[in-house]
Amino acid sequence: MKGIVDPGGAVGSSLFGGAFTFPVMVAHRGALEHNIATLAAFAREYGLILVPHAKTTMSPELVRAQLAAGAWGLTAATPSQALTLREFGVSRILLANQVFDPAGLDALAAWLDEEPSAEFLCFVDSVAGVETLSAHAGRRPFRVLAELGHEGGRGGSRTLDHLLGVASAAQAADGVELAGVAGYEGSLGSAAEVRAYLHRLLEALEHLRVRDPILSVGGSQWFDVIGRELAACQARIMLRSGAYVSHDDGYYRERTPYTRIEGELRPALEIWAHVLSVPEPGLAVVGFGKRDAPFDEGLPVPRGAVADAVVLKVQDQHAVLRLAPGSPVKPGDLVSFGISHPCTAFDKWRVMPVVDDDYVVVDLITTSF
Repeated sequence: MKGIVDPGGAVGSSLFGGAFTFPVMVAHRGALEHNIATLAAFAREYGLILVPHAKTTMSPELVRAQLAAGAWGLTAATPSQALTLREFGVSRILLANQVFDPAGLDALAAWLDEEPSAEFLCFVDSVAGVETLSAHAGRRPFRVLAELGHEGGRGGSRTLDHLLGVASAAQAADGVELAGVAGYEGSLGSAAEVRAYLHRLLEALEHLRVRDPILSVGGSQWFDVIGRELAACQARIMLRSGAYVSHDDGYYRERTPYTRIEGELRPALEIWAHVLSVPEPGLAVVGFGKRDAPFDEGLPVPRGAVADAVVLKVQDQHAVLRLAPGSPVKPGDLVSFGISHPCTAFDKWRVMPVVDDDYVVVDLITTSF
């Protein structure tokens, strides 16, 4: 198994004691626990219902920790993820996407029929989506949120009139029940844009005749604005943030609301690898690459002995570094890096050691992508 020689002997041993091959990505227990508790406390303070996006980790251990900290349920992006969460024991799932997968919908409908206590929500932004849900509903209806998007965004109706047409179709369809409105503000570039978009969502909600309505928003960049702007809203506000659980040293470090409000999230993930070559002065090749660490929203961030280096590029199994003048780094050195964008980090590892401050392995987390 990638990164582990002896899973049975890993817990209780040093990360560097021989149970692990390198490269290996680790999660720091203290940071994970801090981050989970921090956002749970934020949600309670602002009266938000936390429904963390599980696509970040798809880890049963972390999902259970988030539920234990007070999460209402978990968010998924696909029917496959939702069904995996069901296998994890999650009974409340929000599928934050449009759904047209017949087999996935049939399986979800069967789950709802089999488990009366299960709760499921998904998005719609078209009459075709409503009709597809209706065609695959079981004895219990699919509860839906009409998604309102924004120009240049991803899914969602672009106008209020279009959203109201979708909502009317949902209210008229057999096997579908309208529960509220949803949106995604994470791709907007400023607090002013987010505030304007949130007010459009509130306007849409006011036009719907729904008892105990839900307004779902999500992302890890603007939940401070969400908390302030929606504090007085009478709807149930479901926050879908997911990347907070591990945070990072790059993309979200620069964009977290905790650059604007009191408190902090801590980077929990770190990758260790050997220096394989120093083929010319100032250049080093390290033994991890695209298969081991995220590279889509910023490259890995050098730490420790290579903190003053710069990652120039990552290849399939190699990272190329520009070393600082006079750097003592040599072949065989074991060096570490933070990551940027956790949503494409966990999927590269099936098992990840959890370490304490002394790099003693205290647990293993697994992933199911």
